[in-house]
Amino acid sequence: MYEMARRTLMLRTDPPREVVAAIGMPYAEPGGEWSCPYRIDGLAGWEHERKATGADSLQAVELAMAMVRAALAGSHERKEGLLVWEEEPGGRRPCTVYLSWDRDHNIAYISMKHETVAGEAARQVSADGVVLDFGGGGELLGVELSDAENLMPADMRL
Repeated sequence: MYEMARRTLMLRTDPPREVVAAIGMPYAEPGGEWSCPYRIDGLAGWEHERKATGADSLQAVELAMAMVRAALAGSHERKEGLLVWEEEPGGRRPCTVYLSWDRDHNIAYISMKHETVAGEAARQVSADGVVLDFGGGGELLGVELSDAENLMPADMRL
């Protein structure tokens, strides 16, 4: 795999270990689709090359990045608080969000998790057509937009 991007994270274990996520160069498949290889070394079960396939090279890269992010975020090591990125710029970190948009009713839900459970929200805050759902620990679970066409960021309306 010819890498075009990589990130090194750390596992807070004894001794500490590196986790390396890499995205390869996209390539055309014989059928006209495009694939983008990716690999995560250092997490159990991910030590082999995988690929994401899309309609064009950009979609293949986007899907590979989404798969890497989801694998890291959903890993046992991340859930246990062992996986860290020591070089997070300015204390900010990227976060995958999941969008459900009912265009017929102009309502969207932006979730911070892949799956939400009914009744999981311990508290809701509403203002100006926006409802924020918070979990029992105060973490933001999701945002409901009752006027999605106007309230949702433009880059999420693709």
